[in-house]
Amino acid sequence: MSTDTKHPVGAAPTMNDYYEVRFRLTPADADAADYLASDLGEIGFETFEQSSDGSEMTAYVPAPIYDAEALAQAVADNPFDVTMEYSAEFVPGRDWNEEWEKHYFQPIVVGGEVLVHSSFHTDLPTARYDIVIDPRMAFGTGHHATTTLMMEYILSHDMQGLKVLDMGTGTAILAILACMRGAADVLGIEIDPAAVDNAIDNVKLNLGDSSCLRILHGDASAIPAGTQVDYFLANINRNVITADIDAYAAALRPGGRLCVSGFYVEDRPIVIAAAKKAGFSCEDMKEKDTWSSIWFFKNA
Repeated sequence: MSTDTKHPVGAAPTMNDYYEVRFRLTPADADAADYLASDLGEIGFETFEQSSDGSEMTAYVPAPIYDAEALAQAVADNPFDVTMEYSAEFVPGRDWNEEWEKHYFQPIVVGGEVLVHSSFHTDLPTARYDIVIDPRMAFGTGHHATTTLMMEYILSHDMQGLKVLDMGTGTAILAILACMRGAADVLGIEIDPAAVDNAIDNVKLNLGDSSCLRILHGDASAIPAGTQVDYFLANINRNVITADIDAYAAALRPGGRLCVSGFYVEDRPIVIAAAKKAGFSCEDMKEKDTWSSIWFFKNA
């Protein structure tokens, strides 16, 4: 069952206008919600907010590319035995930085070493690494548990002079931190075009025009042929990670490290099994607020 609030009659919607789609899943099923988010990402949805038990999810898509039929098909194609009710509401264009400042994004210190804030924040504490993120609608400010877990991983590993690939880079916060930690060559790949633009802007804010960091648009198929990195980062979701993990392995040198997050603690066996088939050994794992990260070592 669905309901829609259409955009007002008159001027055509812009890419700063969004549709907010709220889903209720009965019974609650985090796997079904993850699967839905993956499908929605393929039809242009950019940002997802999900309850820990998978009973509710809110997703956002730019109004000009909102497709009610494609949305209904994504819901119908979900293979899990759940009922999904949803409603779509038009959200007119606004200053998204102002929205983040008012409702979501406050300065945060991660791991005692990284200060993350936006360009509109003042009266800031000091930290070893100072990262400026103007997120707009892209994911990754350090506030979500999975981003924090990934940042703590980067802080715990020496990346001086090494090569790093950040898959699903979002705001590019992880890739930026890797550069600040001394990585010599960092590649961020992002499937959403709007997030790519945001990532490029954030790179300039933090690293200027000449930096070790490049941003590419695409999914795992966009990894350049012959890529061999020392660290591979993927903060996405369980379904994408398990589907693309062979591509991750191919882009890592023997002995390289893979760190993944974006899934719940209860999903660890599924991720570990997929990684083992791809030639990885589990090195360590962390958790925060029911979310997990896992560190892998690529076997020679």
